[in-house]
Amino acid sequence: MFLINTKGLYECGNLGFQFSGTFPYMVHTAITIIKIVVPILLIIFGMLDLGKAVVASKEDEIKKGQQTFIKRVIAAVIVFFVIQIVQIIISFVSGKDTDVVNCFNCFVNGEESENGCRDVS
Repeated sequence: MFLINTKGLYECGNLGFQFSGTFPYMVHTAITIIKIVVPILLIIFGMLDLGKAVVASKEDEIKKGQQTFIKRVIAAVIVFFVIQIVQIIISFVSGKDTDVVNCFNCFVNGEESENGCRDVS
């Protein structure tokens, strides 16, 4: 597998869908950034929430901080795994048509392959 050439013209499987290599590269970059930034923000905001609660030294504030932290963890897990969930849904809906799944993988992984993104330029 080769990385997508941003100056190339690509086609997904036998779908006849042509696009610039910049588009899957940007999608892949955005997904990678989300996978890195979400856990970091969770740690930072969790430390701030719990730190404020501990400094306040009130039992109610500590419980409120814990609840906020748990909600943020749940939201971060949902955001982090949304790509895998969408991939499962796409593979389930597309059935035996692997072109759709391969095209989706092209955008997520940012790589070209025989069955996914093919350079047609």
